[in-house]
Amino acid sequence: MVRTERADGVLHVTLDRPEKRNALRRVDIEAVTRALGADDGLRAVVFRGAGDRAFSAGVDIGEFLALDGPEAARAFIAALRDMLAAVRRIPAVTICAIDGPCLGGAFELALAADLRVVTTRARFGLPEVRLGIPSVIEAALLAPFVGLGHAKEMILTGDVYAADAPQVAALAGRPVAPEDLETAVTDLLGRVGGHTRTVVAAQKGLFETWQDQPLSAGIDASVDVFAGVFAAEDTRAALAAYRSSLGAG
Repeated sequence: MVRTERADGVLHVTLDRPEKRNALRRVDIEAVTRALGADDGLRAVVFRGAGDRAFSAGVDIGEFLALDGPEAARAFIAALRDMLAAVRRIPAVTICAIDGPCLGGAFELALAADLRVVTTRARFGLPEVRLGIPSVIEAALLAPFVGLGHAKEMILTGDVYAADAPQVAALAGRPVAPEDLETAVTDLLGRVGGHTRTVVAAQKGLFETWQDQPLSAGIDASVDVFAGVFAAEDTRAALAAYRSSLGAG
C-alpha cells in the first residue's frame, strides 16, 4: 500500500507495508508515479516508510520471481524507471525521511530524491547482485554521490552500510536520533519549502541538464533558464521581498 496525504502544499507519501518492511510491488510503484503526476502547486514531497522496521527493503522478491522472461522484466523495470524519473523531475523539492534499512529500489528512490534526512538506524545497500540481477536506473547516480570506487564496492559486494559508514557519508550527512527525525524533516521543509515554484522548477530542470549534458552545454542551458525565470511574476515578487528584507527599501 502507498498512503498519501497533502497538507500546506506538501505531499506526504508513506510506503505502508510495515509487515513486509515496506517492500515495493509494481502496484506500489505505479501508485507513487500517479501521486506525483497529480502535482498541482506542491512545494515539496516527503517520502517515509511506515512502522519502525525499515524505510523500505526495496522491491518485493516476489515481484522478481514472477517475471517469466525478458519482456516481463523490461515492463517491470520500466515502471520503476518511470517512478524514479517522476521523483527527479517533479517541480517540487523531494525529501526522503529514512529510518532503518533503505535497500535496492528504495535506495534508488533515495538517490533520486533531492534531499535525505537520515537517522542513526538507517542502513543502505544495493543487494541486487546477490540475486543474480544488476543494479540499474538510479544506481547510475551513486558514483557522483560517493565516488566510483565506493560505488563499485557497494554494487559488486551487495553489502549493507550503516549511516555513518564512509561509503555513504555523502548521502547520509549527519544522522539524527530516530526520535528527532520528524523535527529534522520539519526544519528542512522550512528551509526549502518557501521558494517560488518557478525557481524550484528551473533549478530541478538544470540538475537534469547538468547530469545529461557536457559542461559547456549545461552552462549555455543555464543562461537560457536564468533569462526565462524573469517572465514569471513570482520571480519579481521574490526579488522585491528579498530586497525589502535587507532594508533596502
